[in-house]
Amino acid sequence: MTRFSNNSSRLAPIDDSALSRESWKIFQIMAEFVEGFERLARIKPSVSIFGSARTPEDHPNYKLAVDIARTLSDAGFSVVSGGGPGIMEAANKGAFGGRSPSIGLNIQLPHEQSGNSYQDVSLTFRHFFSRKVMFVKYASAYVVLPGGFGTLDELAEILTLVQTAKTRRIPIIMVNKPFWDGLLNWFSTTLVDQKMISPDDLNLIKIGETPKDVLDAIFEHYESRGFEPSAEEVEILSYL
Repeated sequence: MTRFSNNSSRLAPIDDSALSRESWKIFQIMAEFVEGFERLARIKPSVSIFGSARTPEDHPNYKLAVDIARTLSDAGFSVVSGGGPGIMEAANKGAFGGRSPSIGLNIQLPHEQSGNSYQDVSLTFRHFFSRKVMFVKYASAYVVLPGGFGTLDELAEILTLVQTAKTRRIPIIMVNKPFWDGLLNWFSTTLVDQKMISPDDLNLIKIGETPKDVLDAIFEHYESRGFEPSAEEVEILSYL
């Protein structure tokens, strides 16, 4: 017996005004994508850096993020962060002092997020999903420093996109191995042992401890191919 039917009488009544508001939000979302595409198209090559908004300025991870971003900026990479405080601020600060652009992809939140003052290019998003596309679309690498749920969300996002070939393969570099060891061990035991991921999926992740480690991992990945996406990769990126 079929449990569901197309009988409209079984569906909840529609509030036309609410439906209209939701439909008009499409244009708001389109505007975020259009502005993002127009303003970020010239930042390549770029590296997206993630980490906790709660990291204070005197923390070693903050200084490390500044140094990584400055190294990347001086090497010719635009640096993209979430535009807020903590590690995001550190990434923008390091890039701002370097020779390449510092980009902040800010998000409107009830708390925590406030834009830092080290952004050459600053965009503000209402929707997490459109912001996430901008982190991925122009990135030649992801650098992930210690962070909380938001950082884990971005890490899982890029791992999933690369694993499923919904974006091109780029270096995903996790910084500060002692912080990540528990998660990495869980990946390599529980997830692999229970066949939730394949052992080869672990090769998507690289580990770095210093700015040089991060830069070397990126250049090693692109040594034989260059930073520009291939025609096939451009096609893949168009469906993000």
